[in-house]
Amino acid sequence: MSATAHHDAPAAPAAPVPPSEPSVAVVGAGPTGLLLAGDLAAAGVSVTLVERRSHHLSNLSRAFVLHARTLEQLDARALADEIEEKGRPLDRLRLFGSLSVDLSGIPSRFHHLLVVPQYEVERALERRAAEAGVRFAHETEVTGLVQDAAGVTLRVRGADGAPGELRARYAVGTDGMRSAVRDAVGLPFPGRSVIRSVVLADVRLAEEPENLLTVNAAGDAFAFIAPFGDGYHRVIAWNRARDVADTEPLDLDEIKETTRLALGRDYGMHDARWMSRFHSDERQAPAYRVGRVLLAGDAAHVHTPAGGQGMNTGLQDAANLGWKLAAVVNGRATEALLDTYEAERHPVGKAVLRSSGGMVRMAMAKSPWTLAARAALTTLLGRVGPARARVVGQLTGTGFAYPAPRGAHPLVGTRVPDVRLAGGDRLYEVLRAGEFVLILPAGSPYKSDRLRVAHWASDRRTALLVRPDGYAAWAARDADGGDNSTDIPGEFATYSLR
Repeated sequence: MSATAHHDAPAAPAAPVPPSEPSVAVVGAGPTGLLLAGDLAAAGVSVTLVERRSHHLSNLSRAFVLHARTLEQLDARALADEIEEKGRPLDRLRLFGSLSVDLSGIPSRFHHLLVVPQYEVERALERRAAEAGVRFAHETEVTGLVQDAAGVTLRVRGADGAPGELRARYAVGTDGMRSAVRDAVGLPFPGRSVIRSVVLADVRLAEEPENLLTVNAAGDAFAFIAPFGDGYHRVIAWNRARDVADTEPLDLDEIKETTRLALGRDYGMHDARWMSRFHSDERQAPAYRVGRVLLAGDAAHVHTPAGGQGMNTGLQDAANLGWKLAAVVNGRATEALLDTYEAERHPVGKAVLRSSGGMVRMAMAKSPWTLAARAALTTLLGRVGPARARVVGQLTGTGFAYPAPRGAHPLVGTRVPDVRLAGGDRLYEVLRAGEFVLILPAGSPYKSDRLRVAHWASDRRTALLVRPDGYAAWAARDADGGDNSTDIPGEFATYSLR
């Protein structure tokens, strides 16, 4: 079995590196690092979260979308409902100008995507991490690391420039595309720049767009507009004909012109409070683990912005890694469990890289053969339900499954939806304890002091063991529950239940 501009922020200590040795040092306090650190601390692991920036939540982030699978993971941490209140749901997407993709049929409590600025997600995750006991070391930059058989020593530099060290049993780099942790362990970051001279701006609009998300490509131009909710809108625009360095000066007229080319009008943009130019890469580290050092989020993979999958993939990395690392640190699993993190998440990162890059190429199709390919794909997705469902599953994260051993029950490795359980609980409410959940047929007398036991609200006869991240670890058909000898695989104790 395989266990498969600034905003006010909640108080979190901007302390120097603590003198006591944490079990895990997480480097990078973006969404991925915050969720991971919070999961570890909630599981009783001592965690220090190292961040080179001062303590604030920035509105300069590019991520604006949460997909269904990520919302489910946030629901398992009692955060989804409050974040939903900060955002605006969208149950339909338009791709390539003509293809409308209906999200209302997603088999999830969250049958939509949520348009919400990244800083709102960070705000909720930071509060949870602080409440769970994470120790924050802001204004602390990692300059290198060494590891040995017992742990990892991070070399750091504080706000005053003084060098220091932080020792931990494990370290996780969630420190973005230019990861100091990844560089320190010598991992390459192969890939390439796909889009150069993408421009960003936060602006006010004289005319409100008709749609919540406004996006289109025409000729050499692409533009995307999304609301912040505070009267400003984020604009992302790209003109393929204007390929200049990131350092080239930028003004609002350039952004308005590119937007008009892509959307037909600029909605009366004015009062830009921030503008920037950047390039978009497609890259992935060949490994997510080197000894006692692991990578997650943008430190492990970066994608084009198409589909809004970057932040979502990182948060799902953290959800996969957190319970595994906690089990190892707490002595409930061997280090072999950490290898399943890369085995499960590296293929997902690769698939997201392919799909997001493909969406950009299709949207910006110009040559006759790419235009023909886009037309054929649009026709296929518009007419063939299974193909459309597969695309929606990959885009929203609900369609990804993890490898299962040969001969395993078909459910093993698959995402378990938020089913209703006997007594009225939802599965993802029960998962908030961060433990495995064994779901048995109604009336089963089985009890356990090793895991949480629940029962189907229906007459279903399958026994299903659900991992803390909501994926099936084991299942058996026609289970009657039996007594305390219920046949849960003995090797499962190796992972977390010893």
